[in-house]
Amino acid sequence: MAFAVPSDELAARAADLADAGTEPISREAACRLLRANDEELPSLLAAAQRARAKFKPGVITYSRKVFLPLTNLCRDYCGYCTFRRDPADVGAHTMTPDEVMEVVRGGESMGCTEALFSLGDMPEALFPEMRDTLRRLGYKSTLHYLEAMCEKVLRESSLLPHPNPGVMSAEWLERLSRVAPSLGLMLETTSARLLRKNAAHDNAPDKEPAKRLRVIEDAGRQKIPFTTGILIGIGETLEERVDSLIAIRDLHEKYGHIQEVIVQNFRAKSGTPMAHWPEPGRGEMLRTLAVARLLMPAMNLQAPPNLSDLHYADLLDGGINDWGGISPLTPDFINPEKPWPHLDKLRQRTEAKGFELRQRLPVYPEFVERAAAHSDLLAERLDASADADGYAQKRAA
Repeated sequence: MAFAVPSDELAARAADLADAGTEPISREAACRLLRANDEELPSLLAAAQRARAKFKPGVITYSRKVFLPLTNLCRDYCGYCTFRRDPADVGAHTMTPDEVMEVVRGGESMGCTEALFSLGDMPEALFPEMRDTLRRLGYKSTLHYLEAMCEKVLRESSLLPHPNPGVMSAEWLERLSRVAPSLGLMLETTSARLLRKNAAHDNAPDKEPAKRLRVIEDAGRQKIPFTTGILIGIGETLEERVDSLIAIRDLHEKYGHIQEVIVQNFRAKSGTPMAHWPEPGRGEMLRTLAVARLLMPAMNLQAPPNLSDLHYADLLDGGINDWGGISPLTPDFINPEKPWPHLDKLRQRTEAKGFELRQRLPVYPEFVERAAAHSDLLAERLDASADADGYAQKRAA
């Protein structure tokens, strides 16, 4: 049995698989490797790095973006979130079209190519105030408003939208795919246990794993370049963490549409029910990244640098090949207490590890052609934005 084999020996076997370009590691091996001790960790990281060197060699990517919190009203109450608001809360806000474009113009002047739209799940279903706001703006729903803002950005700027609107129907996936080259929805976890009373997703109906898996699969059926990932340290077991990664991998193997898998570490925030919940440490994060790389060796793997503070360069040791979206203009509104690294410093630390840092679009190079097939407008804009290799064209910042 895999559990009887020392983790460093399992890591060596995984490295051999990576070198041979054969199958990823098994679920049992992944669970065992997640429990690797400090002495075994170097072998695990070396295996992950060998897998990355085979499938994603030499280059670490990032997307230069502006962060647009279209609305922070949300019908879900997650135990770790400080982004969401009720209408009467301090800081509750829905951006106007003028506010959206003001930020977009600022991003253009700083060389950004991505307009990341983040918003709460279906706030109009819970709050009459949001329904009133949408009526004043002239839209039937938050998704109608998001669609219009994505198209406005696409037509009136050089930026490309990447919306994260939460759970949505197959129809809405299709509509948004016409005005955005990629879409995103974090799976977070396949653990339905976390919907129970006082768990992380208590009173968060849109975090039901089956709903989120259905959205990711619907996106696959429609050949939409899609970003997803897991949130670690919110109460899931190590086995559930592995199962979440495998669920993502299985959907990609079926449809080939998942452009990026994010491994995001929980950070405790004051004023939330999970304010005193323990955060994943450096070793746990590196083990999870390495296991993710060995479970899906050919996929794009990302970890947010701002959530690992000053030691974010260590994440490269876990086998990632992407830093995600980095903004020179706007904060991370989901984690406002964790500022983005300066892009010059990010480049220095990436190069110090032996990699070239390259700016990508919100859609990864190998998915540009697939995104362009969804509308003539997208095809035109992607042709103007991508270089010959599918990365972002170099422009003066």
